[in-house]
Amino acid sequence: MRIPSPHRGTPTGIEQREQQRVFGGNWQAIARTDQLAHPGDYVTAEVAGEPILAVRGTDGTLRAFFNVCRHHAAAVATEPCGRAQSFRCPYHGWNYGLDGSLKGMPEFAGVCNFDQSTNGLVPTAIDAWENFVFIHLAASPEPLTRFLGEELRARVSPLALRNLHFHSRREYTLDCNWKVYVDNYLDGGYHVPHLHKGLNSVLDYAHYTIENGQNYCLQSSPMVSSDVDAQVAATRTGERAWYFWIYPNFMINVYEGVMDTNLVLPLGPGRCRVVFDFYFDDISAAREEHNLASIATSDKVQEEDVAICESVQRGLSSRAYGAGRLSVKREAGEHLFHRLLARDLKSPPDH
Repeated sequence: MRIPSPHRGTPTGIEQREQQRVFGGNWQAIARTDQLAHPGDYVTAEVAGEPILAVRGTDGTLRAFFNVCRHHAAAVATEPCGRAQSFRCPYHGWNYGLDGSLKGMPEFAGVCNFDQSTNGLVPTAIDAWENFVFIHLAASPEPLTRFLGEELRARVSPLALRNLHFHSRREYTLDCNWKVYVDNYLDGGYHVPHLHKGLNSVLDYAHYTIENGQNYCLQSSPMVSSDVDAQVAATRTGERAWYFWIYPNFMINVYEGVMDTNLVLPLGPGRCRVVFDFYFDDISAAREEHNLASIATSDKVQEEDVAICESVQRGLSSRAYGAGRLSVKREAGEHLFHRLLARDLKSPPDH
């Protein structure tokens, strides 16, 4: 995945806190592991307003840096992704190695008190888990494995996500705050029987479960046979559906032979972008028709979610609305999200 840049407007006070303490203070998914499989492979991204460069070194090590030249602050890598032997800033030609070290500066002889060895790209934390690469902007963050937690990793491991292959991407821009979208995802299937008739036909809603961990929520449901919607029945199969949310904005949805991930990015108080990446166990030409039908099923569900999230955003501004209560049975995931969000928004910037 290459993370699209958010809007460039002046953020509000709450937006600034979210950028600094929520997105800048937690591990953020920025790429797929297959994008950084070989020496020289790189991906650029923007996280919490910061330009980021992730690259696989010649020594096989995965590294991440602020994509900012130490001379006059231009981006040293300007493409979304690619393969490079080094990074040359397009502004004044400063050259950096894949390890971030400063290799050369044109016409810089005679500059006093300049230490080339301390002017490499500024690093930031990076790690990989399953099919995904994460970065963290803090100086000394907790390890990714600890952030995810042993329970989540144990839950995901048997699903063999690494046997699934990236197929394609869809992006949606919604007229709602990013938190509205996350709330909708985390309502424990509460809206599924009412809003997603096709999806509901293959889920055993009576046995839909919600389990919270330290920084994640797992929603899961047994699958059932149905003839209500032929396309949904053909593309959503298996014994169980798994819906993982990782705080604050990353979702992993798994069915038999199918996975899609959702990354929710703020674009302002009333807008967000949702990036969908689709994976299948077979991406051969012979399977393409089925895979496209599966994506069409996801598109239909997403269209329904877009409409309701935008309706919620409008309603939040109404003088008639205060704060709705949460269902104990269904909305435990939302409650976890709200508690983690409140913790971060109340914390000092460098927590």
